[in-house]
Amino acid sequence: MGFQTDRVKFNVGGRVMETTATTLANAGRNSMFGAMFDDNWNLILSSNKEGERFLDRNPDCFGILLDLLRTGELHIPPNIPEKLLYREALYYGVLDHVRSAKWGPFDGNRLRLSQSLQGQAPGDGTAIRAGPDGGCCVAHGSMVHVYDWMLDEHPPLNLDYQRVNDVGWVDSDNVVIGVSERLGRGDGGMGLFSSHSGELRYKFQVCHENQVKSYTAGALSFSSDYKIFSSCKGRSNEYGVGVWDQVTGKQIDFFSEPLGWSLGDADKLQWLEGCNCLLVATMFPRKDNCYISLLDFREKKMVWCWSDVGAPFAVDEKRVRDAIAMEDNSSICVVNEFEDLGFMDLRSSAATGIRWSSRSRLMKGKMPEEPCYPKLALHGGQLFSSMNDCISVFCGPEWVLTSRLRRSYGGSICDFSIGGDRLFALHSEENVFDIWETPTPPII
Repeated sequence: MGFQTDRVKFNVGGRVMETTATTLANAGRNSMFGAMFDDNWNLILSSNKEGERFLDRNPDCFGILLDLLRTGELHIPPNIPEKLLYREALYYGVLDHVRSAKWGPFDGNRLRLSQSLQGQAPGDGTAIRAGPDGGCCVAHGSMVHVYDWMLDEHPPLNLDYQRVNDVGWVDSDNVVIGVSERLGRGDGGMGLFSSHSGELRYKFQVCHENQVKSYTAGALSFSSDYKIFSSCKGRSNEYGVGVWDQVTGKQIDFFSEPLGWSLGDADKLQWLEGCNCLLVATMFPRKDNCYISLLDFREKKMVWCWSDVGAPFAVDEKRVRDAIAMEDNSSICVVNEFEDLGFMDLRSSAATGIRWSSRSRLMKGKMPEEPCYPKLALHGGQLFSSMNDCISVFCGPEWVLTSRLRRSYGGSICDFSIGGDRLFALHSEENVFDIWETPTPPII
């Protein structure tokens, strides 16, 4: 590899700049600069008689991006609009480098509030979902508002007054939305939409007894082999969990709801890659009781299940409000409205009771006027639990409380999501969502 000492001249918008092939190679093979090298990383000469490569682009932004490739640090002068720089970075194929320099790898114990955004619609939001590239989408009634990683809003997705139950990212260009069926209209279900234009690309249909049925799509989950799972509730016998191919949009499986159990009303689905099973959880108050199960679609059976049907409720335990599977620990974590964490062992074929962890209790003082039910998330070996206006972070084998994220504006947190090395928290009262980021580590 002979590029270390090669010097390269660029004429960018009339301004001549000089750098080395080593700096350009830092941009990576998939960038415009990477295309200047052959397969052995030898520089391919292509210049004018002065030895310059001409680029009809903004020279100020080029210099900033060149410095980023040299040092790994991003410094944007106050006279340069950030969005102009991002546009130029997109042109050169180095936008990932800019994002990496803006905030560091995700760490729940080092998160700092970056900014808060006021939503476009009044009232309560339904859900917030982090995108893979640092953007997010917010479900609000029959609307889904989509934001890119620069937090510019794309055209909103209007579901024609159908209530949105869940939304999920297939990739940075596409989102899946599950909505409620409207009686007498024969609609509802799921659709795949462009996150940029809002265009409906195709609908996911449920077939029962060789007939296409209208249904309500609830909770969503995705697997790495391009399957989409959704809880389904129809007017015939279409109660259960459907499976679709996200590439073709075709239904490929359906797990019907067993008698005396609850799948079609599920609040949460979570695909477990290690055991090829789907966690399905239906919680109070959607149902009078809580039902948590693991479904094996290959053998069409429920391999693990737990319910609180018939169980006495102590004053300090109340009802399970959310659940999440923790494959590394072979357990399921649940939380009640006091933010007590509880754990159940997945290695036992017959589910036993919940082992509550009293040390995790964080509730102090009065409950807010409009409390929100707690939510759980697991990311990078850290456990997150929202409660009222804050999010708690738990770490280690005993899940010890290590930090809390809180801000006072917007009321209780009704949902939060982690992705693209950001945490997004949606508040209930003012339709505000917060963006939390990990600061970049200092370069020594």
